[in-house]
Amino acid sequence: MLKENIKSLRKSKGLSQEELAIKLNVVRQTISKWEQGLSVPDAEMLIKLSEVLDTTVSTLLGEKISESKVDDLKAISEKLEVINLQLSQRKNERRKIIHWLLISLCVIIVGIFIVLNLLNSPYLNWDYNDPEKAVLGVAIHSFEWAFIRIAPIIFIGLVIGIFLTRKKNI
Repeated sequence: MLKENIKSLRKSKGLSQEELAIKLNVVRQTISKWEQGLSVPDAEMLIKLSEVLDTTVSTLLGEKISESKVDDLKAISEKLEVINLQLSQRKNERRKIIHWLLISLCVIIVGIFIVLNLLNSPYLNWDYNDPEKAVLGVAIHSFEWAFIRIAPIIFIGLVIGIFLTRKKNI
């Protein structure tokens, strides 16, 4: 068991026999003999070995440690699949929110157009000798003038955005 555990832990740390030997201040052949079961490290060397391999002495002497690369890859694959699913769900939620926000903005623009059309610019008939009415009339006229010129461009952009964010049936 010791020989398999040394070899398994060494490989899991990505160390060659030579690299492990350098860390333990022994020759490579010593590591090879331990892994072949031809010799065993003494108590002091077991402690150094456990420190270098970042494990306990009891683990080194204990049960066989299996290399679970396949299980690790499967676990990582499953985690990545879950993450991809979560990212996809978030993307769909964001798309829906943006889609409905664009629709709402279109409705607001249409609503303002209707209100402005129904009001038929009443401020044009106001007495502008009163300074408060003059300021309010100019403000409303400025808003109406800017809105009538800018809103159609924004509306077209919103409609394009609605079509781009709609759910695609593939």
